[in-house]
Parts: sequence; C-alpha cells; structure tokens
Amino acid sequence: MNKELRKAVIAGNWKMNKTPDEAKVLIEEIIPLVKDASCDVVVCVPYVDLCTAVAATKDTNIAVGAENCHWETSGAFTGEISPSMLTAMGVEYVIIGHSERRTYFGETDVTVNKRVCAALKEGLKVILCVGEYLEQREQGVTAELVAMQTKIALQGVAKEDLKHIIIAYEPVWAIGTGCTATAEQANEVCACIRKTLGNLYCEACANGVTIQYGGSMNAKNAAELLAQPDVDGGLIGGASLKAPDFAAIVAATQ
Repeated sequence: MNKELRKAVIAGNWKMNKTPDEAKVLIEEIIPLVKDASCDVVVCVPYVDLCTAVAATKDTNIAVGAENCHWETSGAFTGEISPSMLTAMGVEYVIIGHSERRTYFGETDVTVNKRVCAALKEGLKVILCVGEYLEQREQGVTAELVAMQTKIALQGVAKEDLKHIIIAYEPVWAIGTGCTATAEQANEVCACIRKTLGNLYCEACANGVTIQYGGSMNAKNAAELLAQPDVDGGLIGGASLKAPDFAAIVAATQ
C-alpha cells in the first residue's frame, strides 16, 4: 500500500448470505472492532439486507455497498435493481463485474462497462472487478486479459470520475477455492492494472486509484498481501462473514 497516494479500502462481499436479522447481528459485531480503522471499511450485502445495513451503520465509519446494479434507471428488467434505487436507499458503493456475475449470469465486458457508467452517473462509488481463470493464467495471458477488461470497463469514464473507482483484482481460480495468489503474483497484476490506467489516463491518475486484491484474502495472509506496494486493500469474501476475521484484515492495513 502507498497511503500517501491513495486510500486503503477493505470491502466485504457477503455474496448470497445473511438474512436481514443476521445482517444486523454481524454488523453490530463488526462496528466496535473496526471503529479505529486507518482505512475505509465497506460492507457489500445482498439486496434484502441493504436497508438493515444502512440503518445499522448510521453514524459509524462503515459504508454500505450493493453487489450489483443494472444500467437502466427503470424498465422491464424483472429482478434487477437500478443505481438510482440504490442511492435512494443510502447505498454508497456497488460491486460491478464480479467473476461470479460473469461466470454464472452472463455478464460481459460490455455490460460491465454499461453498469459502471450508469453507477457513476448516479453518484455511486464503483468496485470494478477484473481477473483471469486458471487456464488463462497457465496460457500466460493474464496481463493482456486484465488490461483488456480494465480498458473496456472504463470506456467513456472521464478522468475526474476515477476518484469514484476502485479496481479489485480477483483471480477467478482463487475465489472460494482456498487458493490464493502469492503476494508477488497479486502485486504484479495490480501493478499491471495501474500501468494500464496510466496509459489510459495519466500516471498521476493511476497512482490515485485504489486497487484491491480479491482472491481468498484472509486474516492469516492479509498482512503479507497488503505490504505489497500496489495492493491497496481487499475485496473480502468468506472472511467478511466472520467479524473477528474481517476486523483482523482491516487491522492489517495499519
């Protein structure tokens, strides 16, 4: 991390877990454990938990995010949620392009871009996910693939909007598998993303963007990963569902 240039951000991605009552209990457990955090703390929760999360985190240092959004403001899109609906609820962040959305629900680089632009237009902060499958890593195309995903996702995004963008590098082969990229592997790809941003915008712009690692970061490996110069935080899956583990990752940013 380089806190002189950019913020460290730890964001929990709860995925499809926790009822509203369970969410309230977990957030109340997390609040005292992270109240003195030196980084930004976010909990990204299922749609049904958003109202509960916004209420539970009021007057705390924890922000609330959604796990996805549509690119239209309204319309015949059964089961979808628009960015304006999220901001109306008091939501600040939204995850876009998570590998599970790409793998299971047909998300593409093009629809990721549409969602990013729509979310920014409504004033949301975007956690943009990019990353490769194991086969692609073995083929040696990780850098090219991640650069392409980043370029397409940010088409039409102005330089001044980069301050509302966080990029999460999540190697798909390390999500929910217990496998983790080495600290050096994680930093190498995060640095590649930053180089891509520098080519798209400018070096100063790239140095100001928070780039998280999102592949099975946990309480045991967080410190080593966060010690890398281009790893500015984490998008945390399973460990975000356990208050002590999540708090330990937050503490590792110090």
